[in-house]
Amino acid sequence: MDNANLRLIFVVTDLIAPLAVGYFLHQRQLVSGEAINKLIRFNVICIYTILSLLSFWVLPISWSLLIVPIFGFLLILVPGAIGSFCFARRFTSWLDRGAYVASAMLANIGTLGGVCAFILYAEEGFAYTQIIGTCQNILLVLVIFPMAQYCYMKQSHAIRKTNRLRTFCELFFSINQLSLIGMAAGLLLNASGIARPAVLGPVFQRLVHIAAWIAMLPVGFLIDFKQVRRYEEKVRSLTALRFLITPILFGVLITLFVKDPVVKGTLFICAFCPTAINAVLTSRIYHLTTDLAVSSFVITTTAFLPVIFPILFFWLR
Repeated sequence: MDNANLRLIFVVTDLIAPLAVGYFLHQRQLVSGEAINKLIRFNVICIYTILSLLSFWVLPISWSLLIVPIFGFLLILVPGAIGSFCFARRFTSWLDRGAYVASAMLANIGTLGGVCAFILYAEEGFAYTQIIGTCQNILLVLVIFPMAQYCYMKQSHAIRKTNRLRTFCELFFSINQLSLIGMAAGLLLNASGIARPAVLGPVFQRLVHIAAWIAMLPVGFLIDFKQVRRYEEKVRSLTALRFLITPILFGVLITLFVKDPVVKGTLFICAFCPTAINAVLTSRIYHLTTDLAVSSFVITTTAFLPVIFPILFFWLR
């Protein structure tokens, strides 16, 4: 059995298992929401910064690398535009519309896509997903947050009295973006010709497992199946957008413009990624219909893990 086949086990051990544990902890009320929030911040600030440093340190630097951020931005903007103009307009509530568009734009690329790319392409695939995840973080601040605020204002006919410059600085120059420094440091070491010590390879692999658990466990903690069933019909078009429309559209573009097999395979994985938990967080921050975003996350993730990714694995390997 090759390494990729062995890493396929990680779908169960690193993705499904922590979801189940998180759900169990919530049902038994064994962990507080505050503790879960601290766990999320620790993962984003510490673990992902180290992973970014180690993966970018050995990332092959070539012209193929330049096309990744272009697709990174398109993978967020295009599904968002399709979702907004083709599907979200049927909702009478602006709170529903905002949650829908956020769910269409934000895919679980950095965490779920990262683990899946690691399973197939090891550290190189993981690094490419982090580039795309960075593009998503930029658009989260520049496009998605303003869109969510606009929808809230349209629904409530109220304008929040806030210091816009201060709010923008707090969002964009946040400690949550510390992994950007890790990426930059890794690329600098890489370009300088400094070889990464061999001992750090096993460290990276262990940290990927830890990061996956810390990322997916809070997701399981947030799942509410009663609300998922309530909004199931409203997110059917989102499921089609995630697993049919976006993959077909980007499949053509990837085939035409990407030659590197690892970059191509990683982009295919990203094109199929389900709704991200950031869609839920955005809906909470701006008082949109959070349960709609949760339903989209749960339904698309449930389809992706046991069905979509195994198909991708045997197709792309």
